[in-house]
Amino acid sequence: MTVDQAGPDMATSQEGEPDALDSLGRWTLRPGVSVTVLPHGVHLRGWITSVTLEGGAGLPVLWGRLAEALAGDGGAELEQAAVAGSPLRAALVTVIGQLHDHDLLVERPAGEKGDAAGENGDAAGPWLGAVADRPAEAAAALIRSRVRVLAARPDGPLARAAARALDRAGVRAATAEAADLPDGQVLLVAAGPGEPSPFAAEQDAEDRAVVVGLRPGVGFVTPVGSARQARADADGLADRLRRREALGGAEHPGLPALLASSAAQRLVCAVAGLRDPSAEAGDARLIPGLPAALVAEREPLRGEYRTWAGPVLVDADRVRPRADVRTLAEALARIPVLTDRLAGVLDEPDPGALPQLPAALVRSSVAGEALVSGSARADLARLEAVCRAAELLLGKEDAGPVVGAGAVHARGRALRQAGAVQQQDTRSGDTAGPFGEAAPVPWSPEPGRHPQALHWWSVLVRRLGVDADVAVSRLDTGGGGAVFHAEVQVQIQVQGRTATGGVLGTAVEASADDAVAFAALSAVVRVQAAADAPDARHLVTPTGAVASLARPEATAPWEDAGWTTAWLAESAAREPGLQEALTALTGWSPQPWEPPSDADADVRALWSALRQCGFSVLSAAPGHRTHPTLTEGSR
Repeated sequence: MTVDQAGPDMATSQEGEPDALDSLGRWTLRPGVSVTVLPHGVHLRGWITSVTLEGGAGLPVLWGRLAEALAGDGGAELEQAAVAGSPLRAALVTVIGQLHDHDLLVERPAGEKGDAAGENGDAAGPWLGAVADRPAEAAAALIRSRVRVLAARPDGPLARAAARALDRAGVRAATAEAADLPDGQVLLVAAGPGEPSPFAAEQDAEDRAVVVGLRPGVGFVTPVGSARQARADADGLADRLRRREALGGAEHPGLPALLASSAAQRLVCAVAGLRDPSAEAGDARLIPGLPAALVAEREPLRGEYRTWAGPVLVDADRVRPRADVRTLAEALARIPVLTDRLAGVLDEPDPGALPQLPAALVRSSVAGEALVSGSARADLARLEAVCRAAELLLGKEDAGPVVGAGAVHARGRALRQAGAVQQQDTRSGDTAGPFGEAAPVPWSPEPGRHPQALHWWSVLVRRLGVDADVAVSRLDTGGGGAVFHAEVQVQIQVQGRTATGGVLGTAVEASADDAVAFAALSAVVRVQAAADAPDARHLVTPTGAVASLARPEATAPWEDAGWTTAWLAESAAREPGLQEALTALTGWSPQPWEPPSDADADVRALWSALRQCGFSVLSAAPGHRTHPTLTEGSR
């Protein structure tokens, strides 16, 4: 930031009105701020921010005067020297504004001497001054608080380390036995004056608590919440880590201290009104609005915050409904939460050695069985894999729920399945359908067709050498929007005559070209998977439902209809009309799905995690059966 370029309009106020220099006496430089004087400026580094101020040769002198004022009289003398409207005052106000913007100033304690921050212990006082908005109030809150360290073994290394960490932070801590806590877990509960005793805090939703747990080779610290919520999170984390923990080997001696000190820090920050330490990590993988649990491992010794979508929600801020996923970027950011190797509920889809051209393939595992998903891009294939894996785990039979990244995506997937079943039933004679039979639509790969339909058809029949044919029909919706069904079939030779073989891909879309494009892409994915992943138990092929998420905000000038991004943008624009037409066609509207009361705990945990991450779970259409383009049995 160059001070010389800061005009009076951004640094000063009208003559006679108070400005930043008038109120400088309220502020002082935060403890721990490092200052480096440059030939024509100054560089300041704080707790998590820094700023470089550059200008003329006089800026270091200006900073020296300002630093003296911040450390001494608060700028009374400097205010008199810099008259209103002068360039000197404009420069000072600009520098002060930058210090505020970068959180390098803190309010002076009342009375200046004997402040609460200084009385709260040798280490806690400077630390609070460096990180708290109001250090005196934060220190007073810590002084008034009382913390109980509860454990089945109060003399264990974890409980003793937690008590020591609290004592170092200036918090009164007392260790006591709690026989109902599992071995290897310690509950830290804080209560202020007049609040119920922490020993009975499991029934109090207003307390603040964390649980630190240690298992062979791995441990955790729950998010801060009520004692009931913390214990529920601890049970969920322990259960998930139990399935993944590394057994055997000597325990790392530093693991209990790492976990206990992290738990104490989270609780101290909550009591003092500071940001949670997970917010200081600057980890873009953490999802805003969702709690984060610390998971530590022994080899190598490290602790890492991970977004935690626990199975049991008690506190009001945890029960509150989460916003639906609305973009592909949001959906992709939540997939690592659902597939976290230690705290997740699904296996992570990964390309591995699978081919990425002409279609992209990824592989994951569902209940010990291999699942392969394919699409035009790997990110779209990963999303389809996660949704289908969740469907397979939530519904043990064909009529299971439909999962999507947000309501629009889930509704699109569900209605396409129902529309495909409607077409199959009409063609097989099971039912005449509510609006009569489908009308065949001629389609051939000729100039004028959509570039994506021509591309994927060419990939299938020319690059992969598949002798295939496509049948397109328009489904009658009774005067509503258009619905097209495309089916790609293998052509075989029987006694010198061409006959129809198996179905390679189908699609239900808003235009004939879209239907052919997705059906041909599905066929390409099926052919690739048969060659490169013959052991896959489940095959997931793409649909146009993902276009509502993948639509870009803007496309580049050179991205014509032949580009995937432009194609998805076109498809997304037709999605609302298609969903309305499919609702009319099927006479059915998807509704939210919940696990039955007798569902397994794993099913309820998966459903809860999906909803917390902004995914939607909808019921399948009555009479729904698994559509061949979505999953396939053993081949």
